[in-house]
Amino acid sequence: MRSALTGIGAAVAVAALLTSCSDKQAPAAPQGLTTAEACGGFAKEPAAAAALKAVLGDERFEDDLSKPEKALDRLRDDAAAPWADSYRPLPVKYCGLQSAEEVSRNLKIEVNATGKGPYGPDPKLAEKVTSYTSGLAAFTSSGLGHVYFTCHLKAPAHETVVETTIWGPAGVEETDLAQRTRLITLANAAARDVSAKLGCEGEDGLAIGVPARASTAS
Repeated sequence: MRSALTGIGAAVAVAALLTSCSDKQAPAAPQGLTTAEACGGFAKEPAAAAALKAVLGDERFEDDLSKPEKALDRLRDDAAAPWADSYRPLPVKYCGLQSAEEVSRNLKIEVNATGKGPYGPDPKLAEKVTSYTSGLAAFTSSGLGHVYFTCHLKAPAHETVVETTIWGPAGVEETDLAQRTRLITLANAAARDVSAKLGCEGEDGLAIGVPARASTAS
């Protein structure tokens, strides 16, 4: 009997040791979304993926009330509706993300149909932002950027100009030109994603990858 009990005890000890080793060897599953998963994968291409990781300082992200389908439906409705210069469609959050490790690091991208131009920065603002070559106009500070592009849809929808607006994390120095390029890269990637999913026909003029700088702030 003593021998049997000893054998059972040894077996239990071995099982516990193996379980302990197994627990130590199994790493915790990464939490959060990858660049290919975040907001429908708009930032899955290398340039946008690198920009997203740099802006939020993380490899994984948490969604923050993104409504991409609602945003696309609103744009389709606006493209089909009679347009008046006094009509100001409300923007919809196409993408909201925050770092999986630090929720205070976040960004927001909104899209909406907009009326007649001009679409570039106001002359008083021009010296405080950097302009890029993409779409009808693209410009950004270190915290806020815009990309405008024309979307041609099949009748009865009419030609629509889409405004894509991005807000980056707070606290970034206004002189950080690299951050400006990251933000415009993400806004441009979102605009390209919207153009593709809406089924815009013909050329939208949006840059591929990182938009080229047209001018820099003084």
